[in-house]
Amino acid sequence: MLKEEEKFEFIINHESDIPKYQQLVDGITNAIAENILQKGDLLPSVNVICKTYQLSRDTVFKAYSILKDQNTIESVPNKGYYVAGETRKVLLVLDTFKAYKEVLYHSFVNNLPDNVITDVQFHHYNIDVFKTIINNGIGRYYKYVVMNFDHQEIAPALSAISKDKLLLIDWNIHAEKTNNYVFQDFGKAFYESLTEAVELFKKYKKIQFVYPDFTNHPKETVEFFKKFCADFNFEYEVITDPKKFNIEKGMAYISVSDRILGHFLEQCKDKDFEPGKDVGFLSYNETPMKKFIYKGISVVSTDFKDIGTKAAAFITHEEDTQCYVPTKLIIRESL
Repeated sequence: MLKEEEKFEFIINHESDIPKYQQLVDGITNAIAENILQKGDLLPSVNVICKTYQLSRDTVFKAYSILKDQNTIESVPNKGYYVAGETRKVLLVLDTFKAYKEVLYHSFVNNLPDNVITDVQFHHYNIDVFKTIINNGIGRYYKYVVMNFDHQEIAPALSAISKDKLLLIDWNIHAEKTNNYVFQDFGKAFYESLTEAVELFKKYKKIQFVYPDFTNHPKETVEFFKKFCADFNFEYEVITDPKKFNIEKGMAYISVSDRILGHFLEQCKDKDFEPGKDVGFLSYNETPMKKFIYKGISVVSTDFKDIGTKAAAFITHEEDTQCYVPTKLIIRESL
């Protein structure tokens, strides 16, 4: 907490693309996150800020209004503005918005205290978008939770974030031994899950792994699929062109894409095939609806709810986090 004789100072960059009111908001929220400012501390008056930093009254009023709406500060007539609570902002960067990412997101925010505000953004596997998100977020957040991807510019972009404030999630790519992380295993754990379904796969004459060329799913999954088929003497094929996906009776299919699952169910309907008997299907990544789709879709998946919970714990605890979330096989009628 500031002593009576101390004064809180802003750093305003008049050349920055970030609006000046936002710089004021970020300055206060970051100071609260770092315990420089605490509940009850008196903030500089509007007049003082205007004179000291060459800002308009409208700019300062806008910043303070935003902070009041967030319940971060409060105003007392004839006395000024005070810190109302220890609000902290965190940045959650995900790849794309899909059903299982929604599970992760809700688990994350629901396990955070009320004084933590989450900004969520999506990079869509675009490195320019990713770098813009990270660069614009530097210094504005208490902690950062980032789902990265396979690109050589990822590590340099993340190097600007202190490692004790950064948590990498989902995929072990561009991670160092000193990073905090919560990962899933796309290789060995996938292989071990498949071994639990050996007897079910024996119902079929061949296994096809549909790995579309548009997917960003880690390629190591394909390599461990091939190892599984070789170890258990299954005939197999890897299909990368979705146009060549044409289901046949007596075949089992594995796919990392829910788009392919949709095509599979459409073809089953057109050809009068019954999943789990005439053809088999194993989907990657559990979603809330897969247990209800056509008597249930078998899945191999990590626990995205658990990833969200562990990521939230990284935010609320000042402890290093390094762990893998297990991958499990869930058998339903489709296999």
